[in-house]
Amino acid sequence: MAITAAMVKELREMTGAGMMDCKKALTATEGNMDEAVDFLREKGLATAQKKASRIAAEGIVATALTEDAKKAVAVEVNAETDFVAKNEKFQGYVAQVAAQALTTKAADIDAFLAEEWTAEPGKTVSEALAAQIAVIGENMKIRRFQQMEEQNGFIASYIHMGGKIGVLVDVETDVINDEIREMAKNLAMQVAALKPIYTNNSEVDETYKAHELEIIKAQIENDPKMAGKPEKVINGAVMGRLNKQLKEICLLDQVYVKAEDGKQLVSAYVAQVAKANSANIAIKGFVRFETGEGLEKKNEDFTAEVAKQMGL
Repeated sequence: MAITAAMVKELREMTGAGMMDCKKALTATEGNMDEAVDFLREKGLATAQKKASRIAAEGIVATALTEDAKKAVAVEVNAETDFVAKNEKFQGYVAQVAAQALTTKAADIDAFLAEEWTAEPGKTVSEALAAQIAVIGENMKIRRFQQMEEQNGFIASYIHMGGKIGVLVDVETDVINDEIREMAKNLAMQVAALKPIYTNNSEVDETYKAHELEIIKAQIENDPKMAGKPEKVINGAVMGRLNKQLKEICLLDQVYVKAEDGKQLVSAYVAQVAKANSANIAIKGFVRFETGEGLEKKNEDFTAEVAKQMGL
């Protein structure tokens, strides 16, 4: 397969590796982008894969909550330009989408698009979207939504940068007051800023661990400083690096961003607030949507995808 300059550029943007290293990785993997990322990581030439940075569309993330904050939803609606994303009509429409997604029984986006649009009975959500596209003059897409419910506590919500990132945090607690609500908002801000993948270590998929172990082992074996070291030392270094990485992707194991000593873990912060308020608090989960994450300019035809969604 011919390796193009565009492919090298894309891999460089994803990994931060040098141009020649990217070309070498793509040649070795016959142009397979994901395998090329692993190739570079094994050689210690790249950071963790960052698919989420490949933005294909603008838009905003919005959240909606019931009055008692027992149920919430996060939605992402895409448009083609940032100009439209900042438009009041577009933002008003997204708020309507979030309000409907909060109460929908639809299990997926296709079912959601097919149901009646509550803001204008007689139309489906899909038909109302088509009407908005005509008014705003730009292709739009309701990309995804995710509901969250907590009857034994509440859901906290946080919107960052005017809708670039939206976060929900599930807080189980037997005490609800301003201090605990503030704690929940702080955690939502933590999720927005540090992008955890899991709530705690027990959620981490074993397949993910196995894959990362292979990458880390290859990194260490390629490290000249580790040459000739006993297997026990190498295995210890591998597990140490894996555990460090897991702490970075698990919310409760991360260092709390507002910690005064720069060392307090999120789990310790939660425990501190719980003790101060004589409460039993558990962080059950979170949702983090970032506008355009996972979409690829190179591989996704945004107009065609919208047309497919609209049945055109």
